[in-house]
Amino acid sequence: MKGIKIILGLVFCVFLFSFESDAPANDNQCGIRNTAFKSGEEATFTVFYAVAGLYVNAGTAIFSNTLETLNNRPVYHIIGDGKTNNSYDWIYKVRDKYESYVDTATMQPLRFVRNVNEGGFKKYENISFNRNANSAVTSQGVFKVPDCVQDVLSSVYYARSIDFNQFQPEDKITFPMFLDNEVFNMYIRYLGKEEIRTKYGRFRAIKFKPLLLEGTIFKGGETMTVWVSDDQNHIPLRIESPIVVGKVKIDLMGYKNLRYPLSSLIRRK
Repeated sequence: MKGIKIILGLVFCVFLFSFESDAPANDNQCGIRNTAFKSGEEATFTVFYAVAGLYVNAGTAIFSNTLETLNNRPVYHIIGDGKTNNSYDWIYKVRDKYESYVDTATMQPLRFVRNVNEGGFKKYENISFNRNANSAVTSQGVFKVPDCVQDVLSSVYYARSIDFNQFQPEDKITFPMFLDNEVFNMYIRYLGKEEIRTKYGRFRAIKFKPLLLEGTIFKGGETMTVWVSDDQNHIPLRIESPIVVGKVKIDLMGYKNLRYPLSSLIRRK
């Protein structure tokens, strides 16, 4: 049961989650424009948990976005829904929903909503970002935030528009993120390009590692590896990481309305 509880908390580990560094954010990543996705896109992921080399399908996560208006501004309303499979609900039921309202012009979040139910633990969080005052307003107060700050969900889509061709292997790509009433200076280490086989098929991929925080369910350091498609979509393909008990693997299993053809797909299984 312990291993199952650990993996079910990982449904929203796609791309960037719970890592930080002391490095300042890269100015050249501030004000990035969306070049990777369009409204109406949807991606489905399967979460696998492994002990002793045996992988078990433990849950699913679906990420989608629509074009809406918030405070008279056009925004991408991004939704991440994660849940355990019904067969695991009796052990540890997860029904998580994350929402981010991202300014289409700046790719900066204007609002973030977190509504989670994990094994009976429930938490609701609603954050409003004031770009003029560089502040984040939560139920706990008003917090100062830097320019170009992201939330945990908007950072996924923000990072997809990074031009990885301007980096060399081992380069760090950094930006700030607001989470749990605190600002973190995030980074990923770019590792280059390679081919990868997933449950969906064989891809040309861009590879990188985030630096994970000690004290979480993850082992500290650069133990997590992420692959995104080596085409203009930069859609996540696979995330792998050892955890306290066993290993987690999250694979892209389906998609709709990509902005560009998935040209990185070499062969589908």
